[in-house]
Amino acid sequence: MRSPALRHVITHLITPLLMCIGMGLAYMGAFVTPEPHHLPVAVVGSGPQTKVFAQTVKDKAGDKLDVRTVDTRSEAVDLLNSRDITGAFVPGTKTPELVVATAASDMDATAVEKVFTPVAAEQGVALKVTDVAAPVDDDPTGQGLFFLLIALSIGSYASVAALGAAGGTLPIRVRALLALGVSAVVGGIGALLAGPVFHLAHHDLAGLWGMAWLYSAGILLVGVGLHTFLKRWTTLAMMVLFVMLNFTSSGGLFRPDLQNGFFGTLHAFWNGAGFVEGARSLLYFDSDGLSRNVWTLAAWLLLGLVVTVTAAVYERGKAPAVAAAPVREAEAADIEEEVEETVGV
Repeated sequence: MRSPALRHVITHLITPLLMCIGMGLAYMGAFVTPEPHHLPVAVVGSGPQTKVFAQTVKDKAGDKLDVRTVDTRSEAVDLLNSRDITGAFVPGTKTPELVVATAASDMDATAVEKVFTPVAAEQGVALKVTDVAAPVDDDPTGQGLFFLLIALSIGSYASVAALGAAGGTLPIRVRALLALGVSAVVGGIGALLAGPVFHLAHHDLAGLWGMAWLYSAGILLVGVGLHTFLKRWTTLAMMVLFVMLNFTSSGGLFRPDLQNGFFGTLHAFWNGAGFVEGARSLLYFDSDGLSRNVWTLAAWLLLGLVVTVTAAVYERGKAPAVAAAPVREAEAADIEEEVEETVGV
């Protein structure tokens, strides 16, 4: 390719084209064909008849369901509140009942209802559905927390681009402190959106802000550290980590039991899942399981600190060759880098 200008443009088109491929693979792979995959359910009752019924349901469903039996309805409700099951079927000759918790996942509750509605129809009776943990009226599907996650993520990785392009000449300790400050602001914006603006959270706004800060700070510190090594490729790396793999495994739309094993595995330790599941625990399930999700967010914050410290050691030992370059050349490089990084925003 003889034209330097054309070669320059084509080189810079690599990033958006990779984003296109990555977003398509991630979103379509995670969301296009949701299928139950070891969806945990319970049948309430004791005795041989209940066990035979549960085994019959399991045999018909195959790998789609994991069926257990529990002795009482209250035990089933406890399992729903701890999110160990997604639905509990209470057999009855007149009115069989399905107990669900839609705040944990509206899609899971719908999937379970599709399983047990035909079972009741075979008995010639209607299925009664009881929701023991419904989302607030302002968020009837319970998916508002997923869109809050998107807002926090964009605010965080867009700030990484700004810190990398405009703050590249600052010492890394200053960039790290700015990252912590910006993450506190991003978390505050998230709390305002969830509370006074859209009323997703009717209580515990301070706790929600704390989790949002932990989530945002982890992203920002990872990004600040990576920028030292990746430069203009940082945005692509951030989108892979905190959009393509993050949104798809968060459980905000489909929980892992409706996804393939790859995204289900990521859900166990990725930071977006830590925030979404932690917010659900805080707002709907009396903080059951909250500590586990907070530790997930704290681990990502620790990872960010490790990456940033590693970058600081690298920058300290780096030869000051860049300082000898002409000022105009350095400014042009900064502008080019800022444009490249902003593509992802």
